Amino acid sequence: MALSDADVQKQITHMMAFIEQEANEKAEEIEARAEEEFTIEKGRLVQQNRIKINEFYDRKEKNVEMQRKIGASNLLNKSRVEVLHAQEAHVKSVLSEAQQKLSLITQNRSKYSVILQKLITQGLCQLMEPNVTVKCRQADYSLVEEAVPQSVEDYTAMSKLPCNVTIDTTNWLPAHICGGVELTVRNNRIKISNTLEARLDMLSQQMLPEMREMLFGKNLNRKFNT
Repeated sequence: MALSDADVQKQITHMMAFIEQEANEKAEEIEARAEEEFTIEKGRLVQQNRIKINEFYDRKEKNVEMQRKIGASNLLNKSRVEVLHAQEAHVKSVLSEAQQKLSLITQNRSKYSVILQKLITQGLCQLMEPNVTVKCRQADYSLVEEAVPQSVEDYTAMSKLPCNVTIDTTNWLPAHICGGVELTVRNNRIKISNTLEARLDMLSQQMLPEMREMLFGKNLNRKFNT
């Protein structure tokens, strides 16, 4: 039985509505999937950039902390150097004061004469030579002349060796030094300096650790005392 025009139009309208509904549902499905994928990608990009930002600020924070530590270390080292310089200056002032007091020794001629005799004897024992020249300050000539015989006697008794000692009267030691003697042999090729300054220098080098401890206390950071 043939369909009337109205029935055909009705079926066409029904089919068109069905197709439109299918299309709308498909469009909604596509839109929902796109929205879901967009949300996932947006979350991934946000997380990725959040990680990058966190890493960037972590590096900046570490750099700031490192710079702070470097600055603190530099300040600490600077203060330590300043303390060491101050300590060194104080040690030098103590040694300078000690050197100034050396001149007082020569004012007591009896004690100074004994010191000269022992300095000469010590020099002879170090050199162990048959012919020795002694140099002194011109002001000390008479004391040295008196001390030489006893020094030679003491040296000979200890070494069982003869020794001829000559006082150099042409090349005096500088007048500004505190005192003491120099002993030379073999045309001045070998020399023993037993001036009071030389003895003080030698003693200060040997006792420097003890001096520092007496002046500034024990260094708790020092592992060795040698």
